[in-house]
Parts: sequence; structure tokens; C-alpha cells
Amino acid sequence: MSRVVTYYYSHASPWSYLGHSRLGEIAARHGATVDRVPITLSAIFPKTGGQPLGKRAPERQAYRLVELRRWRQRLGIPLNVEPQHFPTDDRPSARLALIAKAHGHDIAELSLAVMRACWFEERDIADAATLVAIADACGLDGRALLDEAQGNAGELRLDAACQAALDDGCFGSPWYVVDGEPFWGQDRLDMVEEALRQS
Repeated sequence: MSRVVTYYYSHASPWSYLGHSRLGEIAARHGATVDRVPITLSAIFPKTGGQPLGKRAPERQAYRLVELRRWRQRLGIPLNVEPQHFPTDDRPSARLALIAKAHGHDIAELSLAVMRACWFEERDIADAATLVAIADACGLDGRALLDEAQGNAGELRLDAACQAALDDGCFGSPWYVVDGEPFWGQDRLDMVEEALRQS
């Protein structure tokens, strides 16, 4: 039976963006399945002691930029460390992706496109038209997905996703779970791979 990595992430997290494709590559190497679960940090931080970026101490904000530049160079992934449309509301894109997932779509490409839009292409991922265009470019019916995502179904799915994340101990993004063991941050992906190697 295929191993499963449960992956909780925010489209507005640069760390999720930096690790998104690498997780897929790791899972493929080990015949594992990734259960991608978009969440909103606005539902996670208040219950787990986290602070939105703007409320963190200046020293923490400054070091975050150092680390982002460091990882951007190390991984060779295009990333604007201070994008025009950030901070942004990660709920609309999470609802859209969760609705697409509910319809049986593999949302790996969609989520990567949303994160790239925020962290490299200088697009507003909280904007409805932007989300429709991104989904359409991924071969999906963006308007239909957005219409459903903006209704009660989208809200319920996002609430359920965030509750599942909290139940799995999540307090940040990205958050990976392998056989009940949690890993926080894309810099733990080597440990995720090590867990998948174990029989």
C-alpha cells in the first residue's frame, strides 16, 4: 500500500512555495502519495500562538528576508522576497483549490501556479479574476470552480481542512505528516524523505 504524506500549506507562504515541487519529487521517488490540503493561516495562528508577519518583531522580520534570499539561491527557485501583493488573503485560493480537489482534480499544478503568481509573477492571488485565469491556464473551469468556492461549500471545506490541520498539530506552513509524525517547514523535506525510506 502506498505511503501517504499529508501536506498542509498556505498559498501565501513562501516556504510552501519553495518546497512544493520538491515534495512531489520526493514522493514520486518513494512511490508515495501526497494528500495536498490548502489551509489559511488566519485560522491556524490564533489557536497556536503564531503571529502574522506584520506583528512580529523587526529582528524576526529581517531574518526572514535573509533566509528567503538564502533558500532562493540554494534552490534556484525564482522568488521575490517582498512581492507587491503581500500580505494577502489566502482564503480565496485555498477554497478554490479545495473545491477543485473535491471534484477529483490533482491540485499540485494549480497550487504551484497560485504560489508562483504571488511569489514571482506579482499577481494578486486574493483577486477573483486572477484566480479564474490561473485555474483556466491549468486546464480547469476557473469560473465554475470560483463560483462554487465562494459559496457555502467552499467555506465548509476550508473550515474542515483547517480543523484537520489543527488536529494534526499544525501551527505553520508548510506542515507535513508521515505515519503520524509531523514535520514543519520545507527545510525538513530531507527528513520527510528519510521517513519515507523506512519500511
